[in-house]
Amino acid sequence: MVFPSHVFREYDVRGVADTELSDDLVRALGTTYANMLAEASPPPGGRGLRIAVARDCRLSSPRLHAALVDGLTRAGVHVMDVGVGPTPELYFAVFHLDADGGVMITGSHNDAPENGVKMMRGKASFYGDDIRVLRDRVAARLAAPPQSSGVRGSVETIDLSQAYVERLAEGIDLSGSGLKVVVDAGNGSAGPLGVLAIRRAGLTPDALFCDMDGRFPNHHPDPTVEKNLAALIERVRATGAQVGLAWDGDGDRLGAVDATGEIVWGDRLLTLFARDVLRARPGAAVLGEVKCSQTLYDDIALHGGRPILWKTGHSLIKTKMKEEGALLAGEMSGHIFFADRYYGYDDGIYAALRLLEILAREKKTMGELLADLPRTVTTPELRVACPDALKFDVVARVRERFRAGHEVIDVDGARILFGDGAWGLVRASNTGPILVLRFEARTQERLDVIRAEVESAVTAERQALGG
Repeated sequence: MVFPSHVFREYDVRGVADTELSDDLVRALGTTYANMLAEASPPPGGRGLRIAVARDCRLSSPRLHAALVDGLTRAGVHVMDVGVGPTPELYFAVFHLDADGGVMITGSHNDAPENGVKMMRGKASFYGDDIRVLRDRVAARLAAPPQSSGVRGSVETIDLSQAYVERLAEGIDLSGSGLKVVVDAGNGSAGPLGVLAIRRAGLTPDALFCDMDGRFPNHHPDPTVEKNLAALIERVRATGAQVGLAWDGDGDRLGAVDATGEIVWGDRLLTLFARDVLRARPGAAVLGEVKCSQTLYDDIALHGGRPILWKTGHSLIKTKMKEEGALLAGEMSGHIFFADRYYGYDDGIYAALRLLEILAREKKTMGELLADLPRTVTTPELRVACPDALKFDVVARVRERFRAGHEVIDVDGARILFGDGAWGLVRASNTGPILVLRFEARTQERLDVIRAEVESAVTAERQALGG
């Protein structure tokens, strides 16, 4: 068997389940991951590791879950299986049960045939160099003769759904607000518990596609793609709801639609949340990522916060939040991280409740609350194919080309500042052979000019490298 090294990504392991994620690979991954945790931080008192495990609703998840649990128990782990649900429930389990780590079987927002593994080191992310070491050790384990299993661990089934829902709604009372809300879970794993949490907070949501179905028969569960929000937009407009909410396949991202049917993208959502946090916690640090609008960072400062522009990637964001003591962070993709009144990880259901709390208190729509935010012209994320072997070199050459005449922010790729709030971004994706571009300016004409200039430079530098 050819070892599929490409499924080991920067933040997780992900690939086509039936052809790239074999039982042997996932079993070896479980054992190796457990060994790595035990080597780095041996549990006290000589006990074995206690690791929480969960899975999403994809059709391949039960098979991968069984192989993972087999691999973990071969390493002597006590597995705490919390069942089928969203990724943030797995994160919650690690905190609630004080586990030594956590593993989620999920393909997130990827196509239905794909699946993957997200891991935690204690209560922190397991990513980057950890995953590269994991990849090499899994490859070596698969190439070696079968090893004795040694002392087997154990498996305990724990239902945390009620505890998770109670924690989500803690301190949030929406009863009597009269809010009309439509929820679209895209048949992903957040639907049932997300609806329960909103009901626990005092509302009766109009639920679209909130039953779990790993085939995703109604639409793909990725709220960053406009066509996937079509049914939600239609229902919001038809019912006169104040807000529409959408979750991705594993519930760690939030999409939102205003009462008019307008999509409110991640950086504008983060602006709303930042204003709310800063109202109660003046001076707090708030993180955004390199694709977010300049209006976000300006607004955080305007409201007395400390804005931090950081790298894209949920693991990188969570790590930086801890370093900076930030109370809030977010990405264009809809990952929203609350350390204010919560644990600091990305939870789409919790973010939805915090949004509903703001709307109920202010008695205004998102559009009305953001009416004072300067309007700019932006592109969505533009994805340009570029071989993995070239993409980082292309970005480096583009960065140096523009440094001669412009300020360039290089925390993650090249965010080129053109003055008057206009900027263009070129960064290499950490998860595929892609360059990600985004642009913002005050007028369409200005945006067209800077976009043409940056895209021309990307083409020229790629050709210079033979791509």
